[in-house]
Amino acid sequence: MISRLIPLIFLPLFAACVTTGTGTTPRQPVAGFDPNQIAKSDIDRVAEAHQREVFASLKLLAEKLYRRNPREWRKGGQASLEAAVARIFETDHGWRFRELEGRRGTDAIHLAFREDYAGDRVLALVAGLGAMTMTAFNDKSELFLLDDLDPQALFNAARNVEIAVWKLSNATAPGGELWLLSNEGAGPVRNLSFEREFGKIIGSLDLLSKIIADKTNRIVAKVFQNLATAIFLPVKF
Repeated sequence: MISRLIPLIFLPLFAACVTTGTGTTPRQPVAGFDPNQIAKSDIDRVAEAHQREVFASLKLLAEKLYRRNPREWRKGGQASLEAAVARIFETDHGWRFRELEGRRGTDAIHLAFREDYAGDRVLALVAGLGAMTMTAFNDKSELFLLDDLDPQALFNAARNVEIAVWKLSNATAPGGELWLLSNEGAGPVRNLSFEREFGKIIGSLDLLSKIIADKTNRIVAKVFQNLATAIFLPVKF
């Protein structure tokens, strides 16, 4: 009985130490004994693992997009590609950037494909996806027993990634060129590495949505849209 009460006794202390909505990457596991683990359920640990995988893929995608579109990091006045990536994933910004006109989440993603946007389109896309994902995790980089993720929000986030991928591969400027280069289907060697990383993100969000729905006996409304005409789904209710 006492062992069951210990996590509840110390939970407020651990929860008070959690950084929420900072915009930094998810908290990495601590080597050795981590007292915070006392106040976590198995689902919390699984969710954190999926969150880390999503952001690892997002960071890799940012690097790859900047390599194929170097003009974008230069638009932001960054000294290098590495500096541009670090700005997104290693600074405390709450996923809000001045050049994104105060937009966050899917509102920021729209900027990446807008004709009148002159800023860093990779930043708009990746930061928008990062913010949307954090919103689906209740803007928390660490989860505890009393935290309650919504499987519908995670499912919707996965669908939104699909929409963003479609736009990345199909949305074109007035001259017919893609706003951002990603997969390369022509040439002797096809480069589909972008597609694989986006697939990992979608798979992680979908699997976590199913795990939480099954564990909590909640029903997820399976909304599927025509990607060519799809609108982004809400991830905060």
